[in-house]
Amino acid sequence: MTESTLETPKSRLSIFAALWRIRLFINPYRQRLFAGIAAFGVARIFEAMVPVLTAVAINRMAEGNFQVGWPVIGIFVAVVARYMVVSLARFNVRRVGLTVAFDLRQRLYQSLQLQGAEFFAQYSIGDMMTRAVADIALIQRLISMGTILLIILVYATVVGFGFMLYYSPSLTLLLLPPMPFVFLYAQYSSRRMGVASAEVQQRLSDLGAHTQENLSGIRTIQAMVQEQNEVKRFAKTNQAYADSFYEQGQINSAMMAWMPTLAAVCSLTILGYGGNLVLSGELPVGDFVAFFMFVNMVVQPFRVAGFIVNLYQRAGVASTRLFEVFDREPEIADSPKTDAPAHISGAIRVSDLSYRYPGSEQLALDRVSLTLNPGETIAIMGRVGAGKTTLLKQIVRLIDPAPQRIFIDDVEVADYPLSQLRSQVALVPQDPFLFAEPLKDNLTYDDPARALDAIWQAATSADLKNTIEDFPDQLDTLIGERGVTLSGGQKQRATLARGLIRNAPILILDDCFSAVDTETEEHILSELKRLRQRQSTLLVSHRVSTARHADQILVLDRGQIIEQGSHAELLAQGGYYAELERVQREGGEEEDLQNLRQRWS
Repeated sequence: MTESTLETPKSRLSIFAALWRIRLFINPYRQRLFAGIAAFGVARIFEAMVPVLTAVAINRMAEGNFQVGWPVIGIFVAVVARYMVVSLARFNVRRVGLTVAFDLRQRLYQSLQLQGAEFFAQYSIGDMMTRAVADIALIQRLISMGTILLIILVYATVVGFGFMLYYSPSLTLLLLPPMPFVFLYAQYSSRRMGVASAEVQQRLSDLGAHTQENLSGIRTIQAMVQEQNEVKRFAKTNQAYADSFYEQGQINSAMMAWMPTLAAVCSLTILGYGGNLVLSGELPVGDFVAFFMFVNMVVQPFRVAGFIVNLYQRAGVASTRLFEVFDREPEIADSPKTDAPAHISGAIRVSDLSYRYPGSEQLALDRVSLTLNPGETIAIMGRVGAGKTTLLKQIVRLIDPAPQRIFIDDVEVADYPLSQLRSQVALVPQDPFLFAEPLKDNLTYDDPARALDAIWQAATSADLKNTIEDFPDQLDTLIGERGVTLSGGQKQRATLARGLIRNAPILILDDCFSAVDTETEEHILSELKRLRQRQSTLLVSHRVSTARHADQILVLDRGQIIEQGSHAELLAQGGYYAELERVQREGGEEEDLQNLRQRWS
């Protein structure tokens, strides 16, 4: 199972730095956010009016004056006004959280579209799904909920302490000594929470990666009767996530328990000392009640301080994981030259091309050269791992070739815009991937507005027309995930039709006939010859019956061209190709093919 390599943050600085960068996504909506923040400030003033008016009413009644109508009306108005202002403030702040989350998902998806094979070899699909869903949800929660709680805490502290000093400075100062200890404890817990949150997110990514990998390979698992073993493997991954979440929960629970304890100590202090002030006549009873209410205003947000720290730490870790992807430079740089031709005619020249995969000691391609002119077809043959697919990927820059090695129409491939290169050089990959969409949408994936006649023409050329007509919904037939409802041959023919319909100047076919029978293969090859008389075709095949139609045949082995020529020329040479033709013509068994590969390897 592939796991991501995100390191646990070593300090809170990295977390806060990542959170600070989130402001770039908040800036477009800062007016709405600031309006919400200001509204919460107004709401705190209305909230403060309730204790103030309560004190007025109690002091009047203590003096024997029971005319408290206007304080009561004032309290009612303050409560209603606070409700309306808070509702407006919450709507604005939560709307910002929702739009920021939307923008983050768009940015993440856009970044992933630009990454290459090396990136997806390092990070699993399950990990990316976790970042797209769970991590962004944490940031949205921080903005929508954490910002509100933090604003309330700040405003309540400022307003509450201000009125507390007004009513009784001595009683207020008595509550200040515990504050440094609260701050130090919050600092300590925050650091622990950061490490624990990073561990939780990493284990969640592992859980997503394991689930995605398992479900993608469910047919293999069932065919090999490994269901129970996979359940046990999943239990270990699931347990690791549960353990990390449990550890984070312990830290959060300790913080949540500490704050109510602090509130109880404050209440006892006020009751003890404040009660004496009331009894001695130094503090009116109404002012004492108001003071107590303001203490609750200050202490109440601190009760959820642990929850706030948890939100900020987890969102900080999530931000770090997102910016790890955002900051990753695309492996294939799109830096075209302005003088590159707008239309490709189809001439390919590969000059002394070599390539080694990162971490490998052996060359995948070793000084490969070829020339393909418009209207010609080149077939590439060779055993598995000979470098055929590596060569094809470099022509369309799915893998970046070395400079000055691959030219199209005498222009280096890196000088073309990637969009132009990949739209005018149509690659039909070895893996016949289909989307879980109607068959028509799969065939017209690059241009859904294609004419129906063009769709049927491509389907006919790929020998898919009769198959489609047998489906109850024909072109509207819904294809399951990765084309699971189609056979291997049907998927290959569907992806081939998707390539043919583009009518590109250069068509690259990476072993697209392995799952079709010889009769179907002959039909497709004859259609290719008819349709592409003036266009270039480069195809990979393991069958001599396919390669023999090409104008030129290259035989690759261990990254090198060991034979090159037409079908007749290679037969006359009596080498690997000639032996392979004999074995396949005589219907040789797999053992004969393996012996042939060993003989020429």
